[in-house]
Amino acid sequence: MFEKLTVAPPDPVFGLAEAFRNDKNPRKINLTVGAYQTEDGLTPVLDCVKRAEEKILAHEKTKNYLPIEGETVYGDLIARLVLGDSSSIVEDRRYATAHTPGGTAALRIAADLLRINCQTKTIWVCDPTWANHPQIFASAGMKVEWYPYLTPDRKALGFDAMMSALSGAAAGDAILLHTVCHNPTGFDLNREQWLEVLSLVEKRRLIPIFDFAYQGFGESVNADAWPIREFVGRGHEALICNSFSKNMGLYGERVGGLTVVVADRAAHAATLSQMKSIIRTLYSTPPQHGGVIAKSILADETLRTHWLEELEMMRLRIKLLRTNFAAKLRERIPDHDFSFINQQLGMFSFSGLSREQVIRLRQEDAIYAVESGRINIAGINTRNLEQICDAIARCVEQAAGC
Repeated sequence: MFEKLTVAPPDPVFGLAEAFRNDKNPRKINLTVGAYQTEDGLTPVLDCVKRAEEKILAHEKTKNYLPIEGETVYGDLIARLVLGDSSSIVEDRRYATAHTPGGTAALRIAADLLRINCQTKTIWVCDPTWANHPQIFASAGMKVEWYPYLTPDRKALGFDAMMSALSGAAAGDAILLHTVCHNPTGFDLNREQWLEVLSLVEKRRLIPIFDFAYQGFGESVNADAWPIREFVGRGHEALICNSFSKNMGLYGERVGGLTVVVADRAAHAATLSQMKSIIRTLYSTPPQHGGVIAKSILADETLRTHWLEELEMMRLRIKLLRTNFAAKLRERIPDHDFSFINQQLGMFSFSGLSREQVIRLRQEDAIYAVESGRINIAGINTRNLEQICDAIARCVEQAAGC
């Protein structure tokens, strides 16, 4: 039976990470997987997380199963974080939140919820997007349609083309929207553009799924939530998938949530019951430890303040790395414009490198990046910045025939 199986293609990100681990070059550099790294190239455990775990270990009394949707307190804290403490939606309990194993599971539950209960057959996804997005929705039985996100040179947001494509979406279709720190490009909509997109979603009666994996890495925890709060504040329903992998550094704990904003309190119980029905068949109940960490940080004023301070430090460091990266490239290749890199936000940057150049970087310099040209800015540090920019300069000059 199994001898008929063929080898599946490697994941475009984790496959490269595996190749990087196997590379014997002592000067190898990993700019692939989206994880924050320190100056020493390590993905740290935040101090607020360590303090939360100390409290958990001191008071933990059981490892029993959580409820299917997770703890109510955890769900309430996520709703307040995403929708705002003063949101009338929170006060009126016009939402249903489930604790999920990372943002990935939240996306899959959202897809199943729409397909099974709303008969949603099509979702519109931006091109480019996170490599796993189309697979998640296709595996849930949805048809994936694409809308362009960048200009042809991939150095700016192609807003007019995006809006033109979305004008063809039909009522009842879903649309996936990167709330902040777009993965993989780093290009975000400004507020004026967001208002146009949200108005189009209203006009065409689309169902928005907000992928909110990087809250706090753009401007701030509250500012980054603005598009979501603006839309649901108009009285609309929406699905919000959040993750604590990045902003709390809980990558391996796999902790996130799906929040569904509903029209009224009466819809809360039915929506949550359908979410629970889907979850039961996927993973039964959520993992406990990561959720308890996130809950402890969000519920404790001291730990929450410390978390926001650490998050700000990561955000500002990434911005500085981005600025230095663009400046060094400009020094080495003055005839090429890299100013667009400073217009991006978050961990990722569409570097402007072609697939051929990315492959050359990997083969000749042991610098690993996704073949789309996406690089993880957080993988850069003061020790490898010169090496990276020197290698990119050689690639660009060779491509230009210098």
